[in-house]
Amino acid sequence: MISIKEVTQMTGVSASTLRYYENEGLLPHVKRDENGKRQYDEEDLEWVHFITALRATGMPIAQIQKYVQLYQEGDFTISERKAMMLQHKKEIEKKIAELYRNMDKINYKLALYDVLEARRDQADIKI
Repeated sequence: MISIKEVTQMTGVSASTLRYYENEGLLPHVKRDENGKRQYDEEDLEWVHFITALRATGMPIAQIQKYVQLYQEGDFTISERKAMMLQHKKEIEKKIAELYRNMDKINYKLALYDVLEARRDQADIKI
């Protein structure tokens, strides 16, 4: 069993965030010892990493809650969970494409600055 402090060190997720995730039903299987302290196992760690990835890619808490609920309902929800992940993947791919378009605009501006600096430097040499 792993303490909350160890989980924070292993994952970079704060203790308050872990408690929040548990309270929101995102980490439904966290056990407690005889003193009421949280005790995480490897499956809990996998969930923390998964939730962190979903949050980092913009999935709302409510949608993650729905996913966890479906997971708890069993294997007959696999198709629905897969559909959720495919939809989220499409949204991420759309965001990535938008980031690349914006990066192209920034790279164009940087290339323009390189040209302008080179012209300025050539003009300075002529003086």
